[in-house]
Amino acid sequence: MGPLKGIKVIEIASLAPAPMGTTILADLGAEVILVDRPGGTKGGANTGDGNPVRRNRRSITLDLKKPEALEILLKLCDEADVFVEGFRPGVTERLGLGPDDLAARNPGIVYARMTGWGQTGPLAQTAGHDMNYIAMTGVLHMLGKSGDKPQFPANLLGDFGGGGMLMALGILAALVERASSGKGQVVDAAMVDGAAQLASFIFGLRGAGQWSEPRGENLLDGGAPFYDTYECADGGYLAVGCIEPQFYAEFLKGLDIDPESLPHQHDREQWPAIKARFAETIAKQPRAHWEQVFEGTDACVAPILSPDEAFVHPANTERGVFTEINGVPQPVGAPRFSRTVNDAPKAPPPAGENNDEILAGIGYSADQIQQAKDAGALGWPTANVERRQAGRLTRGLIGPP
Repeated sequence: MGPLKGIKVIEIASLAPAPMGTTILADLGAEVILVDRPGGTKGGANTGDGNPVRRNRRSITLDLKKPEALEILLKLCDEADVFVEGFRPGVTERLGLGPDDLAARNPGIVYARMTGWGQTGPLAQTAGHDMNYIAMTGVLHMLGKSGDKPQFPANLLGDFGGGGMLMALGILAALVERASSGKGQVVDAAMVDGAAQLASFIFGLRGAGQWSEPRGENLLDGGAPFYDTYECADGGYLAVGCIEPQFYAEFLKGLDIDPESLPHQHDREQWPAIKARFAETIAKQPRAHWEQVFEGTDACVAPILSPDEAFVHPANTERGVFTEINGVPQPVGAPRFSRTVNDAPKAPPPAGENNDEILAGIGYSADQIQQAKDAGALGWPTANVERRQAGRLTRGLIGPP
């Protein structure tokens, strides 16, 4: 079910950011048809029977170099609400799939374009990855320990937060606007834009003079002793975030430290000494001890769990944060709704698994489907899909038999 039931999305297969955004839509109930390349979409991050950013979709494989395949895609878009692509600027126009091409046939379609640098600007045609986008926004410069080089947080800020998540938000906003105007529009989702927006709060603190120190020496980047991580006796770690005075008092109580024996909480010059005191105290006991001490308190202390620990921790299992698909633990999707409840995530399809049913859904007869196959438009023999479904293809290895 889900609140987006009835919304149809056509997604050109790509890697990382766009699939993340489309997964959000699919988790919320949208019908997503994934257009895979012949032989499948290359790249380990986008393969596998349990891949979270391929789930909740149907798949058709189209060789867009063939005119028959292009016509199939155009017909799919005629009935769609949303089209998602992640090519460099200008590629879909050259294919005959640009915004104007689709809008001429379907004026209400929302056309989402996911790129690193955006559709315009001096870097628009330049290759890049998450790290490059957050570097150019000033965000990466702020991340890391004091006196050390910048440390990037995997590809969470550029690809997934600033990219896919904000692309999904843009699509939803365009759909809301379409309800009154009846017209679709282009959503230009750029990771450089999104990464910058995610850092708005920090930029605001800088403007107010409250984030003026080098990285790793500010309130929220590990500089403060009450907002940092600490190693325990057994090598485990705690995340401590007791900014407010009442939470800080709870933290000191758990450590059995007399507040009068410490400098004032916000005396920056004394932060290194306070941090050393906390580190010395926490290092005397294993993580389990501190978990027990702080359980149920407002000290804002949490164990730093490994992914395997997180999957089975009672706080997550009782909430139902994770599920498992084909042996791959993964989040169930967010947010949650009281009335239009999201369905449980479904396994990602093998590339081309739904070729015939998708074509039949736009009016292709059995003879026309066979003609498309004979023309090479589908680019994926049915036998290969059957082999994969039977489990005889190596996980993640997709290609012709």
